[in-house]
Amino acid sequence: MWIDTHCHTKYSYDNWLEPVDLIRRAKALGIDAVCITEHYSYEASEPVEQVGRDEGLLVLRGVEIATDRGHLLAYGVEDDGWNIWGRDNYLPLHEVIAHINTLGGICVPAHPFREVGLACLLEDLLDIEGLAGVESHNGNNSDGDNELALRAAEMMDLPTLGGSDCHKTAAVGRCATRFTRPVTCMADFIAAVRARECSGFYFPGYLQAQPVQTSLAKPIPAPTCHAGPDPASSAARAMNCGSGPQ
Repeated sequence: MWIDTHCHTKYSYDNWLEPVDLIRRAKALGIDAVCITEHYSYEASEPVEQVGRDEGLLVLRGVEIATDRGHLLAYGVEDDGWNIWGRDNYLPLHEVIAHINTLGGICVPAHPFREVGLACLLEDLLDIEGLAGVESHNGNNSDGDNELALRAAEMMDLPTLGGSDCHKTAAVGRCATRFTRPVTCMADFIAAVRARECSGFYFPGYLQAQPVQTSLAKPIPAPTCHAGPDPASSAARAMNCGSGPQ
């Protein structure tokens, strides 16, 4: 079962991606479900659930949290009461992880080796406790950044997840997570991650994708994508930020 575990829509307020376009693109690619992780807010993604029901695709929901050490994907929260800090940015990473875990959720660092100013983990990821997994494949990363995340997950003995980090239709499904057990709800999702029955990948169906068509029937050329990381060049690009489409 394939799930794009890191998706954004217009409700992140940093893009214009209509939920119906995201969902139709995911279905066309052969993805079985998507998880909407809008920035800062779990509740912001509520309208997308109904679109998923109307279109016949499972929509799960999480939230992407901006911490003082980079972005964190949280799964299993039920409302925006998770945010006890009264602000949206530079939340204390260790406190956030502990709090989400107390609520019964799980935390996965998003694109941990993407260098974004001072708020990024990089090699310090190896020292973080309380994580349920690592986002090894992010569709907006360089291959080198993804390779470093994959190696870190192996060193930490944690399962991996893959997500497109899409902010526009053409990026949907670039990366995804393969689950080896059925997932029909967030409880199933969390149980599978905790059981290590998931792995992040470059989604095979993305490479064979046909050109995108939005709900406004405007064709968008299908972008190209590397089939996988090039270990020989990973070190040279270790500190480069991803430059692919969002």
